[in-house]
Amino acid sequence: TQSRLIISKMSVTLPPLPYDYSALEPHISRKTLEIHHDKHHAKYVATANTMISGTELEHADLPTIIKTAKSTGNAGLFNNAAQVWNHSFYWECMKAGGGGEPTGRVAEMINASFGSYAAFRTEFENAGNTAFGSGWAWLVYTPTGLKVTKTTGAETPLTEEGCVPILTMDVWEHAYYLDYQNMRPTYVTTFMDHLVNWDFVNAQIPK
Repeated sequence: TQSRLIISKMSVTLPPLPYDYSALEPHISRKTLEIHHDKHHAKYVATANTMISGTELEHADLPTIIKTAKSTGNAGLFNNAAQVWNHSFYWECMKAGGGGEPTGRVAEMINASFGSYAAFRTEFENAGNTAFGSGWAWLVYTPTGLKVTKTTGAETPLTEEGCVPILTMDVWEHAYYLDYQNMRPTYVTTFMDHLVNWDFVNAQIPK
């Protein structure tokens, strides 16, 4: 399925949004998605492709590019390639009519790992609200259970051994500023209440 291909085989391309630009209104405006996807995400794609052109990574898949750039200290390529992946993943983590408590396997794993959905939500929202400057909040699958983490800049748990990202929330200002200005906590709450695509999250959990 498309959800699995994002993790394993995606190249450095700009995928279309999985919904119409106005689909997430009133929570995220059409204008925000147009700028965020068509300008910010597209710029990361263009820059990463320019950087790998003519190199041994030119035809590599995106996770390989990200991990190679990280391990070799190529910060410029890492930042742009990781942001391509992070954003492609983020779009899929949202849907119209989403949010609220999850069902399925992720619900069971959240209860096992955090004790309750409420406890998970508190930890996830705190990660989003305390990521200093620009960053991301993540729910990741590990062999010992689910964990909440946060990253700054373009950093991604994709590079961590044994970590499988299953949910992310973008807390760079360009993700929410047109709609929420400096009220990041309101955006974070709205993301959890109205936007999370739990079907996609369930699909990311390794079988």
